[in-house]
Amino acid sequence: MMPALDSRTNEMDLLLWRHAEAVDGSPDHTRELTPRGLKQARRMARWLEENRPKQLKVLVSPAVRTRQTVAAFTEDFQVVGSLGPDGNVADIIAATGWPDAGGAALVVGHQPALGRLCALLLAGSEADWTIKKGALWWFTNRVREGETQTVLRAAIPSDFA
Repeated sequence: MMPALDSRTNEMDLLLWRHAEAVDGSPDHTRELTPRGLKQARRMARWLEENRPKQLKVLVSPAVRTRQTVAAFTEDFQVVGSLGPDGNVADIIAATGWPDAGGAALVVGHQPALGRLCALLLAGSEADWTIKKGALWWFTNRVREGETQTVLRAAIPSDFA
């Protein structure tokens, strides 16, 4: 007798967290979070701690503001150069292995790449969608009866977390 195939075998969670509010200025990579941004990061970190998927791989842009954002949640993260402010949708997909890697990945990154990826996942093509500073979007990819589906599990602005 053949074992039944698990319909959740290829499921993957992808969490996209835009960095919290940062000061204006240059150079861009060294911009730090504002006091409001630190509050946004802590608020979302609390929500993540309560709701996070197990075995979450955390990938972060090298920019100071993204590293400060994620530090409110964890110190266990990997800095990925291609996720910087000049990164794009393909860079995020390559870094996370979406949708085939399985498991769960959290990306702390930037606009416009995060918004464009959200548009691609929900509407089928890249578009300039805006993700608010400090907000988190959570997607699940699953296969049901041979059909691949992308599901938006949550879209949470930092002031709702």
